[in-house]
Amino acid sequence: MNIQPVAATYFAHAMERASSLRHISPAAPADSADPVHISSAARAALAAEGDASVEAKLASIRARGPINRSEADQAYLFTHDKRLAEIAAQGKPPEKLTADELDYMQKATGMVNTMANLSPAEKALYDKAVASGNTAAAAGISQIALVRMMGNTAGGADGATYDPLNTAITAANVERYFSHSIVDPTGQAKAGFTALIAFLNAERVG
Repeated sequence: MNIQPVAATYFAHAMERASSLRHISPAAPADSADPVHISSAARAALAAEGDASVEAKLASIRARGPINRSEADQAYLFTHDKRLAEIAAQGKPPEKLTADELDYMQKATGMVNTMANLSPAEKALYDKAVASGNTAAAAGISQIALVRMMGNTAGGADGATYDPLNTAITAANVERYFSHSIVDPTGQAKAGFTALIAFLNAERVG
């Protein structure tokens, strides 16, 4: 089981579509040479109306869910959701984004919001792993966020059960509980948990 916070191919494709829509040809100049004067109040009213229209369309697209969206919907989302556009403009792969950026992307794009299962302290731990280049340890934390989607009961070592939502991310808990909650014949999940255990032990010693 290969766990990633955001599907990289989905992200890249939507980004490509959004980028293509940014290149809009300028409107033809008006035939009349007479200047048009618009008051500040009128400009503000037009801007507010435009913002409300954009927000209404974004809300409509989000409500449809990712499965029912067209490519045009995805492009509109990545172009007009300001924070989403800022995150995408960084050009970073998902594993290089911060926990809050991933959290927002998951919510904004309608993907499974696993990162919402991490506390502020756990998100800070995730960011520290990413900043240090330890993407494997960060993947281990992402896997724990996914395990917590199961609710209050998951399987641990030797047939034990535990509450993943209320179990802290410590080296001992990762080894005894979280690492046994994902069955992955490829070994990638195990590698992430192993890297996370080493990262947490180093943090404790440091």
